[in-house]
This record gives sequence, C-alpha cells and structure tokens, in this order.
Amino acid sequence: MNWIILIVAGFCEVGFTYCLGRAKSVEGLAWWGWIAGFLVFTIISMGLLAKATQSLPIGTAYAVWTGIGAVGTVLVGILFFHEPATFWRLFFIFTLISSIIGLKIVS
Repeated sequence: MNWIILIVAGFCEVGFTYCLGRAKSVEGLAWWGWIAGFLVFTIISMGLLAKATQSLPIGTAYAVWTGIGAVGTVLVGILFFHEPATFWRLFFIFTLISSIIGLKIVS
C-alpha cells in the first residue's frame, strides 16, 4: 500500500510543477489560482511522501518520489509546454525510469 501512496505522491509532485509552469505565464487572479494549486499539490505530495516513508526506506522512497516527479515533469513539459523531445532527453528519461524500477525491485 505504501508504494501506491508513494506513486500518488510522485504524481502530486508533477501536479505542483505543472501549476508552477502555468503560473509563470499568467497574471492577477489566474496567477493566484495556479499558486494555490501549487501549494495544495505540494502539501499533499509532501504529506504522502512522509506517510510512505513510515514503512519504506527513506533513501529509496525519496529517490522514487523525485524520479517520478522528474520524469513526469519532463513529459508534462514536452506535452503541455512545447519543450523539445530530443533523442537524448527521451533516452535519459528511459534510464531514469529503469533506475526507479531497479530501486523498487531491490527494496
């Protein structure tokens, strides 16, 4: 169950980076709305990470959480913010995913 909690925490990390990306392109009330979303996702993500580390090793949990956030944020950047999808970016995303899977297997 704690692995599921950790995965959800990682997706919430992607959520707060998405909100941050949207906030940089707007002003006024829209900016405050995206910042509110950023804060909500941050609190949920950190809370779930803390919950998951009650039974998972902190080093593994943090690496998996950060990896999910990093991969998800790069993919969100490519899909929603029109960032480049070069061979090397995709290659290193794949190696990061492989490393996350490896940590899960050995933990």
